[in-house]
Amino acid sequence: MVEAKKGTVVISLAGHDKGDFQVVINCYDGYVEVCDGKYRPLERVKRKNLKHVKVTNNEISEKNMLTNKLIRKSLKSFSKNI
Repeated sequence: MVEAKKGTVVISLAGHDKGDFQVVINCYDGYVEVCDGKYRPLERVKRKNLKHVKVTNNEISEKNMLTNKLIRKSLKSFSKNI
């Protein structure tokens, strides 16, 4: 099983954002804070239970997590591949 850590790309399994790609910003105690750079910018990360996300094998680098624009651009390439 792949572990969720900072920079890991996940797919939301529950909630209004179901099916969306997001990147993990922080993880703790069975929860992750995720961001997609558009609906959930870095300034308003979403706290989600690990049961409600599917962890992928993909990651984005630290330098691509600096701004919302870079996060959107990185996640766009993952959604095209799947």
